[in-house]
Amino acid sequence: MTIHWCGTGLSAIPGLRRLIKAGHDICVWNRSTDKAQSAVGDLTDKIKAFDFDSLSGEVSEGDLVVSMLPGDWHVPLAEMCINKGAHFVSSSYIAPEMRDLHAKAVVRGICAVNEIGLDPGIDHLMAHHLVAEYKASDAYDPENDLSFTSYCGGIPKTPNPFRYKFSWSPLGVLKALRSPSRSIRDFEELNVARPWDAISSYTAPLPEAETFEVYPNRDSIPFIEDYQFAPDWRVKQFVRGTLRLNGWTDAWADVFREIETLEGEAGEARLKEMSDQFWRDNAYDEGEPDRVVLCVSLKAERGGETVWHKTYVMDAWGDENGTAMARLVSIPVSLAIESVLNGEIEPGVSPAPHDPKLVERYLGEVGKLAQHLAVVDHLA
Repeated sequence: MTIHWCGTGLSAIPGLRRLIKAGHDICVWNRSTDKAQSAVGDLTDKIKAFDFDSLSGEVSEGDLVVSMLPGDWHVPLAEMCINKGAHFVSSSYIAPEMRDLHAKAVVRGICAVNEIGLDPGIDHLMAHHLVAEYKASDAYDPENDLSFTSYCGGIPKTPNPFRYKFSWSPLGVLKALRSPSRSIRDFEELNVARPWDAISSYTAPLPEAETFEVYPNRDSIPFIEDYQFAPDWRVKQFVRGTLRLNGWTDAWADVFREIETLEGEAGEARLKEMSDQFWRDNAYDEGEPDRVVLCVSLKAERGGETVWHKTYVMDAWGDENGTAMARLVSIPVSLAIESVLNGEIEPGVSPAPHDPKLVERYLGEVGKLAQHLAVVDHLA
Protein backbone atom coordinates (compact mmCIF):
# COMPACT_ATOMS: atom_id res chain seq x y z
CA MET A 1 0.00 0.00 0.00
CA THR A 2 1.46 3.32 -1.14
CA ILE A 3 0.44 6.88 -0.30
CA HIS A 4 0.83 9.01 -3.44
CA TRP A 5 1.22 12.60 -2.17
CA CYS A 6 0.65 15.07 -5.01
CA GLY A 7 1.83 18.65 -4.53
CA THR A 8 4.57 20.12 -2.37
CA GLY A 9 3.40 23.72 -2.14
CA LEU A 10 3.72 25.91 0.93
CA SER A 11 0.75 24.36 2.76
CA ALA A 12 1.72 20.74 2.12
CA ILE A 13 5.07 20.13 3.75
CA PRO A 14 4.58 19.59 7.54
CA GLY A 15 1.95 16.88 7.06
CA LEU A 16 3.97 15.18 4.34
CA ARG A 17 7.11 15.16 6.46
CA ARG A 18 5.15 13.82 9.42
CA LEU A 19 3.93 10.83 7.40
CA ILE A 20 7.37 10.06 5.97
CA LYS A 21 8.93 10.21 9.44
CA ALA A 22 6.21 7.87 10.71
CA GLY A 23 7.42 5.24 8.26
CA HIS A 24 4.58 5.21 5.74
CA ASP A 25 5.38 4.12 2.17
CA ILE A 26 5.08 7.42 0.32
CA CYS A 27 5.74 8.47 -3.25
CA VAL A 28 5.93 12.25 -3.67
CA TRP A 29 4.65 13.74 -6.93
CA ASN A 30 5.19 17.36 -7.93
CA ARG A 31 5.41 19.24 -11.20
CA SER A 32 8.82 20.51 -10.15
CA THR A 33 10.90 17.67 -8.73
CA ASP A 34 13.48 20.26 -7.61
CA LYS A 35 10.93 21.87 -5.27
CA ALA A 36 9.91 18.50 -3.90
CA GLN A 37 13.55 17.58 -3.43
CA SER A 38 14.22 20.72 -1.41
CA ALA A 39 11.10 20.10 0.70
CA VAL A 40 11.56 16.41 1.59
CA GLY A 41 14.70 15.21 -0.17
CA ASP A 42 16.42 14.82 3.18
CA LEU A 43 13.82 12.17 4.11
CA THR A 44 13.08 10.30 0.88
CA ASP A 45 14.27 9.70 -2.67
CA LYS A 46 10.85 8.53 -3.89
CA ILE A 47 10.10 11.76 -5.78
CA LYS A 48 8.54 11.84 -9.25
CA ALA A 49 7.39 14.48 -11.73
CA PHE A 50 3.61 14.83 -11.51
CA ASP A 51 1.72 13.78 -14.60
CA PHE A 52 -1.81 12.38 -14.47
CA ASP A 53 -1.14 9.43 -16.76
CA SER A 54 2.11 8.52 -15.01
CA LEU A 55 0.42 8.67 -11.62
CA SER A 56 -2.57 6.67 -12.82
CA GLY A 57 -0.23 3.99 -14.11
CA GLU A 58 1.28 3.53 -10.66
CA VAL A 59 -1.83 3.69 -8.45
CA SER A 60 -2.92 0.23 -7.31
CA GLU A 61 -5.91 -1.10 -5.42
CA GLY A 62 -5.65 -0.20 -1.72
CA ASP A 63 -3.37 2.80 -2.36
CA LEU A 64 -4.25 6.34 -1.33
CA VAL A 65 -3.83 9.51 -3.37
CA VAL A 66 -3.49 12.91 -1.67
CA SER A 67 -4.17 16.00 -3.76
CA MET A 68 -2.53 19.18 -2.51
CA LEU A 69 -2.70 20.46 -6.09
CA PRO A 70 -4.94 23.25 -7.45
CA GLY A 71 -8.64 22.46 -7.01
CA ASP A 72 -9.38 21.51 -10.61
CA TRP A 73 -7.27 18.37 -10.14
CA HIS A 74 -9.29 16.97 -7.21
CA VAL A 75 -12.26 15.48 -9.06
CA PRO A 76 -10.25 13.79 -11.87
CA LEU A 77 -7.88 12.30 -9.30
CA ALA A 78 -10.72 11.12 -7.04
CA GLU A 79 -12.53 9.55 -9.99
CA MET A 80 -9.35 7.76 -11.05
CA CYS A 81 -8.91 6.49 -7.49
CA ILE A 82 -12.44 5.12 -7.27
CA ASN A 83 -12.02 3.32 -10.60
CA LYS A 84 -8.81 1.72 -9.34
CA GLY A 85 -10.03 0.90 -5.85
CA ALA A 86 -7.77 3.49 -4.19
CA HIS A 87 -8.67 6.06 -1.54
CA PHE A 88 -8.46 9.85 -1.94
CA VAL A 89 -7.86 12.77 0.45
CA SER A 90 -7.76 16.54 -0.08
CA SER A 91 -8.10 19.61 2.13
CA SER A 92 -10.41 21.48 -0.26
CA TYR A 93 -14.14 22.16 -0.27
CA ILE A 94 -16.34 19.42 -1.78
CA ALA A 95 -17.35 20.54 -5.26
CA PRO A 96 -20.72 19.35 -6.64
CA GLU A 97 -18.82 17.12 -9.09
CA MET A 98 -16.97 15.54 -6.16
CA ARG A 99 -20.23 14.95 -4.29
CA ASP A 100 -21.60 13.22 -7.40
CA LEU A 101 -18.96 10.50 -6.90
CA HIS A 102 -20.36 9.50 -3.49
CA ALA A 103 -22.56 6.57 -4.54
CA LYS A 104 -19.85 5.06 -6.72
CA ALA A 105 -17.30 5.42 -3.91
CA VAL A 106 -19.65 3.69 -1.45
CA VAL A 107 -20.24 0.79 -3.84
CA ARG A 108 -16.48 0.37 -4.31
CA GLY A 109 -15.81 0.73 -0.57
CA ILE A 110 -13.59 3.74 -1.22
CA CYS A 111 -13.08 6.81 0.99
CA ALA A 112 -12.84 10.23 -0.65
CA VAL A 113 -12.21 12.56 2.29
CA ASN A 114 -12.14 16.33 1.70
CA GLU A 115 -12.41 19.50 3.83
CA ILE A 116 -9.83 18.32 6.36
CA GLY A 117 -7.34 21.16 6.44
CA LEU A 118 -7.66 24.39 8.42
CA ASP A 119 -10.76 26.06 6.99
CA PRO A 120 -12.45 23.89 5.93
CA GLY A 121 -11.27 21.26 8.40
CA ILE A 122 -10.37 22.30 11.92
CA ASP A 123 -13.42 24.60 11.95
CA HIS A 124 -15.63 21.58 11.19
CA LEU A 125 -14.10 19.62 14.08
CA MET A 126 -14.71 22.50 16.48
CA ALA A 127 -18.32 22.78 15.31
CA HIS A 128 -18.92 19.04 15.82
CA HIS A 129 -17.43 19.30 19.33
CA LEU A 130 -19.66 22.23 20.31
CA VAL A 131 -22.86 20.75 18.85
CA ALA A 132 -22.27 17.44 20.65
CA GLU A 133 -21.57 19.25 23.93
CA TYR A 134 -24.69 21.38 23.56
CA LYS A 135 -26.88 18.35 22.80
CA ALA A 136 -25.60 16.65 25.95
CA SER A 137 -26.15 19.71 28.17
CA ASP A 138 -29.03 20.46 30.53
CA ALA A 139 -29.68 23.60 28.52
CA TYR A 140 -30.58 21.65 25.38
CA ASP A 141 -34.12 22.29 24.17
CA PRO A 142 -35.40 22.10 20.57
CA GLU A 143 -37.25 25.35 21.24
CA ASN A 144 -34.04 27.30 21.92
CA ASP A 145 -32.94 29.97 19.44
CA LEU A 146 -29.48 29.07 18.13
CA SER A 147 -26.73 31.35 16.85
CA PHE A 148 -23.69 29.79 15.20
CA THR A 149 -20.65 31.70 13.94
CA SER A 150 -17.35 30.44 12.54
CA TYR A 151 -14.67 32.97 11.60
CA CYS A 152 -11.17 32.11 10.37
CA GLY A 153 -8.39 34.28 9.05
CA GLY A 154 -4.76 34.11 8.10
CA ILE A 155 -3.31 37.48 9.08
CA PRO A 156 0.18 38.94 9.55
CA LYS A 157 1.59 38.44 13.04
CA THR A 158 3.08 41.94 12.73
CA PRO A 159 0.37 44.19 11.23
CA ASN A 160 1.30 46.18 8.10
CA PRO A 161 -0.42 49.24 6.57
CA PHE A 162 -2.29 47.02 4.08
CA ARG A 163 -3.58 44.98 7.06
CA TYR A 164 -2.84 41.75 5.18
CA LYS A 165 0.05 39.77 3.72
CA PHE A 166 0.22 37.03 1.12
CA SER A 167 1.85 33.61 1.38
CA TRP A 168 1.15 32.86 -2.30
CA SER A 169 -0.41 34.54 -5.34
CA PRO A 170 -3.03 37.14 -4.28
CA LEU A 171 -5.19 36.29 -7.29
CA GLY A 172 -7.30 33.78 -5.38
CA VAL A 173 -8.02 36.32 -2.63
CA LEU A 174 -9.03 38.94 -5.19
CA LYS A 175 -11.36 36.55 -7.02
CA ALA A 176 -12.96 35.50 -3.73
CA LEU A 177 -13.88 39.15 -3.13
CA ARG A 178 -16.16 38.94 -6.18
CA SER A 179 -18.09 35.96 -4.81
CA PRO A 180 -21.56 36.15 -3.23
CA SER A 181 -22.39 34.55 0.11
CA ARG A 182 -25.45 32.98 1.72
CA SER A 183 -26.05 32.76 5.46
CA ILE A 184 -28.78 33.10 8.12
CA ARG A 185 -29.47 36.32 10.03
CA ASP A 186 -32.50 36.87 12.28
CA PHE A 187 -34.03 33.53 11.17
CA GLU A 188 -33.95 34.57 7.49
CA GLU A 189 -31.65 33.83 4.59
CA LEU A 190 -29.12 36.60 3.97
CA ASN A 191 -27.69 36.92 0.47
CA VAL A 192 -24.71 39.22 0.03
CA ALA A 193 -23.29 40.06 -3.38
CA ARG A 194 -19.88 41.26 -2.17
CA PRO A 195 -18.06 40.76 1.17
CA TRP A 196 -17.64 44.48 1.80
CA ASP A 197 -21.44 44.82 1.89
CA ALA A 198 -21.58 42.75 5.10
CA ILE A 199 -18.47 43.59 7.13
CA SER A 200 -19.02 43.67 10.87
CA SER A 201 -16.97 43.73 14.06
CA TYR A 202 -16.19 40.60 16.10
CA THR A 203 -14.48 40.38 19.48
CA ALA A 204 -12.51 37.13 19.76
CA PRO A 205 -12.38 35.66 23.28
CA LEU A 206 -8.60 35.24 23.27
CA PRO A 207 -6.62 35.43 26.54
CA GLU A 208 -6.62 39.16 25.82
CA ALA A 209 -9.84 39.97 23.96
CA GLU A 210 -9.14 41.26 20.45
CA THR A 211 -11.47 42.82 17.91
CA PHE A 212 -11.42 41.91 14.21
CA GLU A 213 -13.39 42.66 11.07
CA VAL A 214 -15.43 39.71 9.76
CA TYR A 215 -17.69 38.94 6.82
CA PRO A 216 -19.64 35.89 5.56
CA ASN A 217 -18.19 33.88 2.72
CA ARG A 218 -19.40 31.14 0.36
CA ASP A 219 -22.66 29.36 1.16
CA SER A 220 -23.00 28.70 4.88
CA ILE A 221 -26.44 27.10 4.78
CA PRO A 222 -25.51 23.51 3.72
CA PHE A 223 -23.32 23.28 6.81
CA ILE A 224 -26.39 23.46 9.06
CA GLU A 225 -27.05 19.85 8.08
CA ASP A 226 -23.35 18.93 7.97
CA TYR A 227 -22.97 20.05 11.59
CA GLN A 228 -25.93 17.83 12.50
CA PHE A 229 -28.36 20.53 13.51
CA ALA A 230 -31.75 18.84 13.83
CA PRO A 231 -34.29 19.91 11.15
CA ASP A 232 -36.61 21.33 13.82
CA TRP A 233 -34.01 23.52 15.55
CA ARG A 234 -34.70 27.25 15.51
CA VAL A 235 -31.68 28.77 13.74
CA LYS A 236 -31.48 32.49 14.42
CA GLN A 237 -28.00 33.00 12.99
CA PHE A 238 -25.68 30.74 11.05
CA VAL A 239 -22.60 32.11 9.34
CA ARG A 240 -19.21 30.82 8.29
CA GLY A 241 -16.92 33.66 7.40
CA THR A 242 -13.54 35.30 7.08
CA LEU A 243 -11.65 37.24 9.75
CA ARG A 244 -9.37 40.20 9.03
CA LEU A 245 -7.38 42.72 11.07
CA ASN A 246 -9.14 45.90 12.14
CA GLY A 247 -8.54 48.57 9.53
CA TRP A 248 -8.69 46.09 6.64
CA THR A 249 -11.84 47.65 5.15
CA ASP A 250 -10.28 51.12 5.00
CA ALA A 251 -6.95 49.82 3.69
CA TRP A 252 -8.69 47.90 0.90
CA ALA A 253 -11.36 50.49 0.04
CA ASP A 254 -9.76 51.37 -3.32
CA VAL A 255 -9.42 47.68 -4.14
CA PHE A 256 -13.12 47.08 -3.50
CA ARG A 257 -14.11 50.03 -5.66
CA GLU A 258 -12.01 48.86 -8.58
CA ILE A 259 -12.98 45.19 -8.36
CA GLU A 260 -16.62 46.21 -8.63
CA THR A 261 -15.96 47.71 -12.08
CA LEU A 262 -13.95 44.86 -13.63
CA GLU A 263 -15.56 42.78 -16.36
CA GLY A 264 -14.61 40.37 -19.12
CA GLU A 265 -11.10 39.61 -20.37
CA ALA A 266 -9.87 43.10 -19.60
CA GLY A 267 -11.13 42.71 -16.04
CA GLU A 268 -9.32 39.39 -15.63
CA ALA A 269 -6.14 40.96 -16.97
CA ARG A 270 -6.43 43.82 -14.50
CA LEU A 271 -6.99 41.37 -11.62
CA LYS A 272 -3.77 39.61 -12.60
CA GLU A 273 -1.98 42.96 -12.71
CA MET A 274 -3.28 43.86 -9.25
CA SER A 275 -2.26 40.47 -7.95
CA ASP A 276 1.30 40.91 -9.20
CA GLN A 277 1.51 44.33 -7.58
CA PHE A 278 0.20 43.06 -4.22
CA TRP A 279 2.67 40.18 -4.32
CA ARG A 280 5.54 42.63 -4.81
CA ASP A 281 4.35 44.97 -2.06
CA ASN A 282 2.76 42.70 0.56
CA ALA A 283 4.24 39.21 0.43
CA TYR A 284 5.61 37.67 3.61
CA ASP A 285 9.35 38.16 4.00
CA GLU A 286 11.56 35.11 4.43
CA GLY A 287 11.07 33.79 7.96
CA GLU A 288 8.39 36.37 8.83
CA PRO A 289 5.75 34.82 11.11
CA ASP A 290 2.17 34.53 9.94
CA ARG A 291 -0.81 34.20 12.26
CA VAL A 292 -4.06 32.24 12.13
CA VAL A 293 -7.08 33.04 14.31
CA LEU A 294 -10.11 30.72 14.32
CA CYS A 295 -13.23 31.18 16.47
CA VAL A 296 -16.22 28.84 16.30
CA SER A 297 -19.16 29.74 18.56
CA LEU A 298 -22.55 28.26 19.43
CA LYS A 299 -25.10 30.15 21.53
CA ALA A 300 -28.55 29.02 22.68
CA GLU A 301 -31.20 31.49 23.86
CA ARG A 302 -34.59 30.92 25.44
CA GLY A 303 -37.02 33.77 25.88
CA GLY A 304 -34.28 36.23 24.99
CA GLU A 305 -31.97 34.90 27.71
CA THR A 306 -28.71 33.11 26.91
CA VAL A 307 -28.80 29.59 28.38
CA TRP A 308 -25.70 28.09 26.74
CA HIS A 309 -22.79 29.81 24.97
CA LYS A 310 -19.35 28.44 24.19
CA THR A 311 -16.60 29.37 21.74
CA TYR A 312 -13.78 27.15 20.52
CA VAL A 313 -10.91 29.57 19.92
CA MET A 314 -7.49 29.07 18.36
CA ASP A 315 -4.55 31.41 17.92
CA ALA A 316 -1.41 30.19 16.15
CA TRP A 317 1.60 31.80 14.54
CA GLY A 318 4.66 30.88 12.56
CA ASP A 319 7.83 29.85 14.36
CA GLU A 320 11.29 28.47 13.57
CA ASN A 321 9.66 25.33 12.12
CA GLY A 322 7.61 27.18 9.51
CA THR A 323 4.28 28.91 9.03
CA ALA A 324 1.15 28.38 11.10
CA MET A 325 -0.89 28.05 7.92
CA ALA A 326 1.23 25.17 6.59
CA ARG A 327 1.04 23.04 9.71
CA LEU A 328 -2.65 23.75 10.34
CA VAL A 329 -3.60 22.75 6.78
CA SER A 330 -1.35 19.76 6.18
CA ILE A 331 -1.18 17.98 9.52
CA PRO A 332 -4.97 17.45 9.70
CA VAL A 333 -4.67 16.04 6.17
CA SER A 334 -2.08 13.56 7.43
CA LEU A 335 -4.35 12.57 10.34
CA ALA A 336 -7.22 11.84 7.95
CA ILE A 337 -4.93 9.74 5.78
CA GLU A 338 -4.03 7.57 8.77
CA SER A 339 -7.70 7.26 9.74
CA VAL A 340 -8.62 6.09 6.23
CA LEU A 341 -5.83 3.52 6.24
CA ASN A 342 -6.94 2.32 9.69
CA GLY A 343 -10.54 1.85 8.50
CA GLU A 344 -11.86 4.56 10.84
CA ILE A 345 -13.78 6.52 8.17
CA GLU A 346 -16.81 5.19 6.28
CA PRO A 347 -16.61 4.79 2.48
CA GLY A 348 -17.97 7.57 0.30
CA VAL A 349 -17.33 11.26 -0.27
CA SER A 350 -17.11 12.99 3.11
CA PRO A 351 -15.81 16.13 4.84
CA ALA A 352 -13.87 16.23 8.13
CA PRO A 353 -15.15 13.39 10.34
CA HIS A 354 -17.83 13.94 12.98
CA ASP A 355 -17.11 10.69 14.85
CA PRO A 356 -16.53 11.93 18.44
CA LYS A 357 -13.41 9.80 18.92
CA LEU A 358 -11.77 11.20 15.79
CA VAL A 359 -12.93 14.77 16.52
CA GLU A 360 -11.33 14.77 19.96
CA ARG A 361 -8.18 12.99 18.76
CA TYR A 362 -7.67 15.44 15.90
CA LEU A 363 -8.35 18.46 18.11
CA GLY A 364 -5.85 17.06 20.60
CA GLU A 365 -3.24 17.16 17.83
CA VAL A 366 -4.32 20.69 16.87
CA GLY A 367 -3.55 21.68 20.46
CA LYS A 368 0.09 20.78 19.76
CA LEU A 369 0.14 22.93 16.61
CA ALA A 370 -1.41 26.14 17.99
CA GLN A 371 0.05 28.44 20.63
CA HIS A 372 -3.45 28.82 22.11
CA LEU A 373 -6.44 26.48 21.90
CA ALA A 374 -9.35 26.61 24.33
CA VAL A 375 -13.09 26.28 24.76
CA VAL A 376 -14.47 29.44 26.37
CA ASP A 377 -17.67 29.11 28.40
CA HIS A 378 -19.24 32.57 28.30
CA LEU A 379 -21.63 31.73 31.15
CA ALA A 380 -19.02 30.35 33.54
